[in-house]
Order: sequence, then C-alpha cells, then structure tokens
Amino acid sequence: MEKLTSVLFLIFLTLSTLASQAATDSIISNQIDSLIQISHELTNKNNFEKALEVNALAEKLALEKFGRMSVAYGNACFNHGGILYVKKELVESEEWYLESKDIREKLLGKESLDYAWSLSNLALLYNYVGKHDKSEMYFLESIQIRAKLLGRDHPIYASSLGNLAMLYEDMGAYEKAEPLLNESKVIVEKALGNEHPDFAKIINNLADFYILVGKYKAAEPLLIEARKIWEKALGTEHPHYTYSLLNLGNLYYRMGNFDKAELFYLETRAIREKVLGKEHPDYAWILNNLALLYWSTGNFEKSEKFFIESKAIREKTYGRDHTDFANSLGNLANLYYSMGNFDKAEKLYLECIKIREKLLGDKHPFYAECLSNLACLYFDIDNFEDSEPLLYIAKNIWEKSYGKDHPHYSSCLTNLGNLYYRMGDFEKAMPFLVQAREIWGKVLGKDNYEYGKSLNNLAMLNYSIGNYEESELQFSEAKIILEKSISRNHPDYSENLKGLAKLYENQKKFTNSELLLEEACQLDQARLVLATSFLSEFELTKLNATFKSSGANLCSFLFNRIRLNELIQSEKLNKLVFNHVLFNKGFLLTSGIMLNNISLASQESSELHKNLRSYVRRLGVEYAKPIIEQTAVSELEERINNTEKKLARLAHGYNEANMQVKCENVQEKLLYGQATIEFVQFTLNFPKKTDSNFYAALVLLPNDTSPKFVPLFEEKELNQLLSNSQSRRMDYVVDVYHSPNDRGASPIKDQSKSLYELIWQPLEPYLKGVNKIYFSPSGLLHRINQNAVAINDQTLLSDKYDLVQLGSTRQLVTDENVKEAKIHTACIYGGINFEMDSTALLTSIHKMDSNSIALRSELSFSYTDSTLRGATWNYLKGSEDEANEINKIIQKTGIKSILFKGNEATEAGFKKLGDYNTESPQVIHLSTHGYFFPDPKVSHQSTIVSLQQEPVFKMSEHPMLRSGLILAGANHAWKTGKPITPEAEDGILTAYEISQLNLRNTELVVLSACETGLGDIQGNEGVYGLQRAFKIAGAKNLIMSLWQVPDKQTSELMTAFYKYWLIKKKSIRESLKLAQNDLRKKGLESFYWAGFVLVE
Repeated sequence: MEKLTSVLFLIFLTLSTLASQAATDSIISNQIDSLIQISHELTNKNNFEKALEVNALAEKLALEKFGRMSVAYGNACFNHGGILYVKKELVESEEWYLESKDIREKLLGKESLDYAWSLSNLALLYNYVGKHDKSEMYFLESIQIRAKLLGRDHPIYASSLGNLAMLYEDMGAYEKAEPLLNESKVIVEKALGNEHPDFAKIINNLADFYILVGKYKAAEPLLIEARKIWEKALGTEHPHYTYSLLNLGNLYYRMGNFDKAELFYLETRAIREKVLGKEHPDYAWILNNLALLYWSTGNFEKSEKFFIESKAIREKTYGRDHTDFANSLGNLANLYYSMGNFDKAEKLYLECIKIREKLLGDKHPFYAECLSNLACLYFDIDNFEDSEPLLYIAKNIWEKSYGKDHPHYSSCLTNLGNLYYRMGDFEKAMPFLVQAREIWGKVLGKDNYEYGKSLNNLAMLNYSIGNYEESELQFSEAKIILEKSISRNHPDYSENLKGLAKLYENQKKFTNSELLLEEACQLDQARLVLATSFLSEFELTKLNATFKSSGANLCSFLFNRIRLNELIQSEKLNKLVFNHVLFNKGFLLTSGIMLNNISLASQESSELHKNLRSYVRRLGVEYAKPIIEQTAVSELEERINNTEKKLARLAHGYNEANMQVKCENVQEKLLYGQATIEFVQFTLNFPKKTDSNFYAALVLLPNDTSPKFVPLFEEKELNQLLSNSQSRRMDYVVDVYHSPNDRGASPIKDQSKSLYELIWQPLEPYLKGVNKIYFSPSGLLHRINQNAVAINDQTLLSDKYDLVQLGSTRQLVTDENVKEAKIHTACIYGGINFEMDSTALLTSIHKMDSNSIALRSELSFSYTDSTLRGATWNYLKGSEDEANEINKIIQKTGIKSILFKGNEATEAGFKKLGDYNTESPQVIHLSTHGYFFPDPKVSHQSTIVSLQQEPVFKMSEHPMLRSGLILAGANHAWKTGKPITPEAEDGILTAYEISQLNLRNTELVVLSACETGLGDIQGNEGVYGLQRAFKIAGAKNLIMSLWQVPDKQTSELMTAFYKYWLIKKKSIRESLKLAQNDLRKKGLESFYWAGFVLVE
C-alpha cells in the first residue's frame, strides 16, 4: 500500500506538470477521471481511507481548474458519496450524493444518464435507511429517464427495475416486486442472451426473491442455472460464482436441508478464502451465514466461533460504527440469548442498538429489530415492565416502514402475544398470535418454519385456556412442519415435543406423552453434552438453567399421576425421571471435575490450565478490593472465560461416559439388601403452574422393575423446622433432630413434623429388607446429617441403615473401581495464629520454603480475597491439641506427615500442596475457622456507595467466592481488606481458589472447621461452597461440618476417627461412624458429634 501511495502522488504531480504545460480541459478531465477510477478500484478492495485520499485529489483538481459547478466536480462528489455509502457513513454519503445530484441537474438537466445515476444511488441509500417513500420516488424517476434515453429493452433499464423490486421486497410489497424481476429477466435475456453473466445475475436475484417468500421449488432451478452460467463465463473463482453458491446454501438452509446448505456454504468459504483472503468482508459474510446455520442446528460451539471471527473482520475493515459490525453484535447476542447467557446478550443488544440508532436513526427497521430482540430477552427474565414498551416501539416502526403484511411486523405481533402469555393475560395474547399466524401463512406459506412456530405458540396458549382439542391439532401440525423445516436438534423442536407431551399428560394419554418426553430428554441431554465441549463454566451454568423446567415438568407429571392413582402406568415415566436425575444432578460439578482432569492430558492443556490459574489469582487480587478501587476485572473475567472454553474443547468426549449412566447401570451395582435413593427438589407446575417447591424420592432396589417415585413434603415444611433457630448451636440441633415422640415445648414445634416423619417415614414401605442405602440429597437436604435423624427416642436412622451419602448415585457406576488407597503422606493444619505482623509472615514463608516438603513448587502470583467484616477470628486452643494428637497418630503408622501450625499455616503454603507440578498429600486435615456468606440478593435500589466499599466476593453472585477457610495472619485482611504486605497472600482461602488446585492424589480432606459444609444450595445441582471446591480440585472424600461444632468435642471426635481409620484399618465411612458412636455412648447430644458428614 505504501508503494501504491507513492505511485499515485507521482501520477498526480506528472499530470499537474503536463496540465501547466498544456492546459487543456480534456487532459485535466482525463486526469480527474483516472483518479476517480483508481479511487473506485481502491473502494472495491475495501481500502476506504486511500480511496478517499485519492478522490480528494480529484475533488481538489476539479475545484481548482473547473470550479464547484462543473461536471468533473459532480463526478468526484458522486464517487465520494459512493465510498461513504459502502463504509455506511450514511449521513455524509447522502450529502455528497445530493451535491452531485444538484450539480448534474443544473449542468446536464433532468434528462441525463448521470442525473439518473445520482437518483438511483440516492434511492438505494434511502431504502437502506428506511425512507421507502423517498426511495421509491427516486427509483421511479430514474427508471423514467433511462426508459426515455436508453429504451425499455436496455440492460441498464432492466437493472433499474431490479433495484425497484429490491425496494418492494424490503417493504414487503411482494406482489409488486415479482413482476418487475420477471420483466427484468425478459429484457436481459433478449438483449444479452441466456448465457450472459448479467442474465445469471438477474435470475440469481429472482431466486433470492423466491427464497424470501418461501417459493423454494421455483428458486432452486434458477440458482442452479445461474451457477452454470457464471462457472462457464467467469470460472469458479469469480465472486459472482460464489453468489450462486451462497444463495443455494441459503435456499437449502431455509428448506431445512442443513447438510446440503453446509456443503454450499463451505464451498463458498473455501473460494472466498482463496480469492479474497480471510480479511475480506465477503469472507466475513459467509462466516456469518455458517454461524447462523450452526446456531439453527444447535451447534453453538461452531456458531460462536464463526460469529466472533466474522465480527472481528468487520471491525477491522469498517470499524465499530458500521451497520455490518452492528449486525454481528446482534447475531452474537441472539446466540448468547439462546444459550441462556442473558447478561452477555443484553450487553451486545444495547451496543447494537446504540450503533444502529447513531447510523440509521430511531425510526429504522433495523433499529426496531434490535429493540424487539432485547424485549424478548427481558420478558424471558420476567422483566415485563421494560419489555412491553420496547415491543410497541418496534411494532410502530415496522408498521410504518413495511405495512402490516410483512414478516418483521408479524414477528413483533408474535413477541407481544408471547409477552402477554408469559404475563398470564391470555385474552390479550390471543389476537396477537392469531394475526401473526395469518401473516406468516399469507407471506411465506404454511410449510414454513415461522408458520410452524406460530402454530406452536397458539397451541400453548390454547392449552393454557383449556381449548385442548384445538391445542392438539396445532401442536401436531407444528411438529410436522418443524421436523421438516429445522433440525431435530433445534430447541424449538424440543419445546414442541414437551408442549404436546404436557397436553397428552393432561388427557391421560400417557403412552403418547412418554414417547415425546423420552425424545425431548434425549435431545436436551445431547445439547448439554455437546455444550461441555466448548462452553466455560459460567456459560454452561447459564445454559443449564434453561433446562430447569424440564425436570420440574417430569416430576410434576409423576406427582399428578400418583394423585390420580395412575401408578400402574407410571413405570416408564419413573425410569425416565430417574435417568433424567442421573444425568442432571451435579452435571455442572461433573463438568468442572472433567475440566480439571484434562489439565494434565497434554502440554497444550497444561499450559492453558497454568494460564487459567494465573488469571484467577490476578482476578482474586481485584475481587479483594472495594469495587471503587478495582481495575481490569472485566478483562480478567473474559480471559478466564475464554481459557475455560479452550480447555473445554480439548476435553470434548473425555468424560462423556460419566454423563450417560442409566437406571439399569445403577441397578446392576446393587446387592441384595441394598437400595439407592435419589432425592429431588422441583417446582410443582402441573396440572397448574404453582410457586410451591416439593421434595420427592426415587427409590431403586435390585429386583425392582422400575424406580419408585415417592412424594415427601413441601419445602416450606422443612424450612419451618430448619428456621426455628438460626444460631446453629445446641438449641438449633435439638430442635431439628428431635424424635417424633419428642415435640418440645414450643407451640410452633408441636405443629411441625420431625425430620423422620418428613423424609423417611414415607419411604419405609419401599425399604423392606434393606440395610444399606446409597443416597444423594437435593436442596435443603444437603443441610441434614441423615445419620443423626431420630426414628424414636432410642433409635437413630444410622442404627437401622448403613447410609452412604453420594453426590449422585451414578457414582456407583462411574466410581466402581475407586478403592481406598494406602496412605503415605499427610498434611495437618491446626493451632493457627490468625494474628501476624509482616516480620512473622516473612519468617514463616522463609521457614516454609526451607522445609523439606516434597510436595511444593513456586507460585507466580499472589492475591488477596479478604472481606471487610471488621471482627476478628479467635485462636482455637482445641485445634492445636487436635492437630498435635492427630499428627502423633499418623506418624505412629509410619505415614509421613507435616504439621503446619502457628505462623506456618499460611495460605501460600497450602496452595503449594495443590500445585500441578507435584502430587498432593493423600490426607489433608484442616482444623480452623470456616466462613460462608449467604447470597445478599442486593437489589439495584440498594445504596451504591456502601457497596462500592465492599469487596466483590462478599456480595458476589458467585457463591464460591463467598465461602472459605481462615489461615495464618487472616485477621489483618479480615479487618482492613488488605494483606499484611502487598506481595503476600491474605490468609483467607476461598472456595473458588481451592477449586483451581490439583488435589487428585488426595484421598481424604477433613474440614474440621465451623460450617464448612454450608454454601449456596442450587436445587439438584447441589451445594456451592467448600465441598464443591474440593471435589472439583480432585479430592475423593470429604468430611465437613454442618454447624458450629464445639472445639473440645471436635478434637475428641477427630482423634477417634484417625485411630479407627489408620490404626485399626477401618474404612473412612466406618471410622467416622464408630467415632461418632463413641461420643454418643458417652451420653453426648447429637449437637456434639452429628455436625460432621462424609461425602464420598
């Protein structure tokens, strides 16, 4: 480009010299024409700045030699407007076009071809900005001039007709567009023949029109013919040849033949990459179409990749203030919206709206499109207040721009109907959805995807108002259309299956319902498994949330069948629900473990994981600061997100088998006298939608033909029991774990059932002959130690059953070969000094570094994550005694153990245990304080100033940042929000930090701290807190506490546990049970021993 610039200036100087020597108008005019031609060629290469630079030379020369009112200057103005139109700087483009028009009108008159060109290009611009009346006026005037000067059989006249037809297409006036396109075709065929490239262009445009209106059979032969003409006349590497391929891809995409569409899109991409390169806007265009195709087929990984790549090219070529860049933002927003990533989608929609408003104004259809999409997002998150006005603004814009018989107007009616449906205003929703269906049928035909969607919307509405016969007809017709027009992997097809299944369930057509539910579950699970191969943890969490209602539906159906006494017909559904729970419970946890496991699989994954941990540590530094002091948080969060996505792609298929466990696989692992219980929590939404959360159990025995679904209680019943006391001290435990025969003195307690009556009594009829139960809790049941539940005054549940708590009962299959390893190494933390100065900290770090620990390596970064609580943590004397005693027991067995206490129990030291360059200790015992902050649920109306003084993780929506452990020197950061020295760790170890460690060699982690089992409970996904963190890090077993356990009795319990485990060689589970029984035999209340639970 630098050489090109030099040549251009040389030409200009040479021509200027010639002009001065022989000042003839014709020579100067030729100079100007040459510069304009060079500028035009640069524009075609998207080198806009150079094009404007060269055109400026032409403008200057024309003004100097001929003045403003000259043909030469008018031509330069026309070219200037054209460059800006391609750049989509439309306001300035219009000004230059109008200048050209004014000059040509005055000099050449209205009956000149140059004046007609000015009109035609202005008409194109006005069409683009939505000024259709003005566009039509200029097109018609231009056509009249060309008809008079060139005749109605001239190709340029035919081209004018094609442009006018394009305007009518955009206006939705299809009945006007088609005859113009056909007339244009006849003229060009007669003038140039049916093998000319311009004839191919005409029939390509006609085919494009047929695709738009759903006349796919008419479009296909035209596109095939156009491709043959261009291939013969221009070759397969010419841009025009790729237009036919692109439109063939568009045709098959609209027809739902996605495999064929992909072939044509890929061929188009290959040619454009070879001929134009990867930075050309036309290459970006085909990437955009591929992304849309993959979005439609549910392949969100490829869709996102191509949308982002296309967006980057457009940004580099045009800058951010361009309509094509805005289009990329809108498409990406639609993708993230589909994936449930509403925050990211909203941000992109708002940016798209801002650009379109700036470039096109707030009356343009493209502006309305983005408003409508944002409104849909808002009503999906129940923000009806912001959604409704946006939809009416969009509706008014589209009605004014296109009229009422247009797809965009129909889309807006659909969205308004869906909004009122979601609001429960069915009467208001009906006319909008009916009118939308009629428009889709009229404009695109009744076999079109959009018509199928509109039928599905009406079917759901009719179901809700009890018009079941009409609803069934509409669901069934929609299913046929959707199955033909889109991939079965598309979410809309799955939603149709679920809606029709719900209708059949209501009509007691259980066989029909189960077939549809089974297919829908398979499709949903396939989408989620695929998503693990390319989404970050945050993105996967958002996507997984969109499937939550599916599980609630299945459980609600079973709940209703039991109410109707339809138990005989429920066996297949029981199995389907059990399989659904096996797949979904802890799905995100399994995915997180999988992501951590892949880190050592290859050099690439190891490097990515190293980068990830680096970003996490740096982010931790920022999270520790008050919001007002933070920098680069968004950038670091995005880096973490992108790195996790890269790791996910490497992990694709790595652990897929763990997600495919079925009921039969679990049942095969059960012996006589054993049972599994999957507890589930669900919102009852059938036959009527409610806000009530219920709990149920799926019980499976070795010889059962199917699992048994047993309704248990409503969540508010358990809440009443758990909320009688919030102190988590002895009175709380006595209240919660009382036996059915001991109601206590409080009237409130008289009204509440005991834990046994709520949870286990309904299950007893299904557990005859059972002595061992593998169970997986859900919801609030994570806060209960089931072993300590009293059956009566003398008997606990653990006296009757051997209870094994699992994250999911699929672990019976996936962990069947996992055995307790022989223990060789242990690390013990206790007697920790929470008060330290900088000298003590530096001494402890030096001492730790000089200690001969085979499990350590240097960390590159340090960061803080303290919270400004103000109070301090007290020294735990019992903790030191406990640590010393346990260390003695471990060393007696010949196990190498290292004791960290006092100033040596630092956060930095702990992190070295989980470094990825060494094996972690097999036993990690942490006797210290733990903390957990509940979700603050801060509203937007809260005091912003006070929040800005708090660190993010105290009020973070990420629960893994709101729980942690307290290590040496933490009091300084706890009070001040800063570590003792800027380079040091702060002593507050968050669950999020723990999840990034490598503890795969660790057999057991004992969290001998207060409330280490607590965290945010997220339904069937489990507890987000320390236990999740250690599981993701790779620890196989965890012992943790559910309430504030007394120091002395904790020390006694732990000492007994290690004796049973390491000296008497009992299993971990049996050792904990025996140790708890020892304290129980001493007459101690459950408060003193039942706080600790084992999660395997």
